[in-house]
Amino acid sequence: KLGHAFNLGFALTTGVQVFEYRGEPDRALARVEEAERIGRESSIPFVSEVLAQMMRGMAYLRAGRWRESVDQIEHGIRMWHGHGANIWNPYARALQAEALALCGDLDGALALIQGSVAQIRRPGWEERSHLAEVLRIEAWMRRRQGNLADAEALLHESLDVARSQAAKSWELRTATTLAELLSERGERGAARDVLLPVHAWFTEGFETRDLRNARELLRRLD
Repeated sequence: KLGHAFNLGFALTTGVQVFEYRGEPDRALARVEEAERIGRESSIPFVSEVLAQMMRGMAYLRAGRWRESVDQIEHGIRMWHGHGANIWNPYARALQAEALALCGDLDGALALIQGSVAQIRRPGWEERSHLAEVLRIEAWMRRRQGNLADAEALLHESLDVARSQAAKSWELRTATTLAELLSERGERGAARDVLLPVHAWFTEGFETRDLRNARELLRRLD
C-alpha cells in the first residue's frame, strides 16, 4: 500500500524463507523474481543482486537443482559479504553444504557445515536461531557417510537445542531424521517414541513437507 520499493523488496526476500522452510520452491522463486524486478526497476541492487540471489540459491535446493544451488548460494554469499554482512551466514552455508552433499561431495559438504557450526559457537557470536537444523544436516551427512554413532549424537544435540528454544518445527524435522536412523537399526518402538509426541503437538500445517514426511514414517512404524 505504501509503495516503498525497498521495504517491499526486503519483505519479499525475507518472506522467501517461509517457503524454503515449507519446501515450496515454486512459491519461493515467484517471490525472488518479483523482488529482482522491483530492485532493478527501482535501482536497489541490494535487493535484486544480493538478497534475491541468496534466496534463489535456497529455492534451487528445494527444487532439486542441487548443482545450481551450490553455485547460486556461493554467489549470494559473496555478494552478501561484499556488503559487509555476516549474519545468517551459518544457515546459508549449511544449505550450500546440503546441496553439495546431494551432488556427491560429502567431504566438501562436511567441511562447509563444520565451518557453520564453528561460526555459530564462536565466542561473542552465538547466532543460534538455526543451530538445531545445522546440527541435523550434519547428522544427515554423517549418516550418509556410515558414521551412525556421530550422527545419533548430533541428532540428540539438535533435539536438545530445538527443545530449549521451543522450536517445534526444527524439533519435528530432527525427530523424523532420528526416527529414521533408529528404525533402520531395528529399534521401531524407540523410533515411534521419539517422533509421535512432537508430531502430535501440531494442530495445523499438515499439508507441509515435514509433517507429511513424519506422518508417512509413523505409518511405516505401526
